[in-house]
Amino acid sequence: MENWRGARMMVVASAVAMGWLSVVAMGSPVLHKVGGSKGWINQDVNYTEWSAQEHIYVGDWLIFKFDKRYFNVLEVNKTSYENCIDRDFIKNITRGGRDVVQMTEARTYYYLSGGGYCFHGMRVAVQVQQEDQDPALAMAAPPAPSPVAYGSSSPLPSVCTCIWIIIVANVVVFVN
Repeated sequence: MENWRGARMMVVASAVAMGWLSVVAMGSPVLHKVGGSKGWINQDVNYTEWSAQEHIYVGDWLIFKFDKRYFNVLEVNKTSYENCIDRDFIKNITRGGRDVVQMTEARTYYYLSGGGYCFHGMRVAVQVQQEDQDPALAMAAPPAPSPVAYGSSSPLPSVCTCIWIIIVANVVVFVN
């Protein structure tokens, strides 16, 4: 009977450890406030510098905070970004001044504010990286966590985290 209790505890401990390691290895999506504490309303912000300091991965989110009476957020191609062309944009993500967009693939995303504001610096190129999902590699050299630049980033709950919590809860219920 005592051996059975020890075996149950080992199963529970193993499940919890596997869940924790998976969450640590995969990381959680992060919310990045474009422009840091100044947001998307200040033409004096160097958005290129801000972007270079961020580590943005597939699954992370960008939030643009701005006054919608004056500014907007347009996703554009590289040529439009470089020349501040706000016509023929890919997507207008402007909704209410606190607009969020998820980074769905590893590539460079280009955003600008139209109405001439782009010419005053309101544009940003965001390089999104694919995070290494191989747990063996993650254990050997874990990826650097996304930094909190100017208090601009906060973790979001991960689907993986939720799945592991459910699995661990089921193991605990099953074992007991």
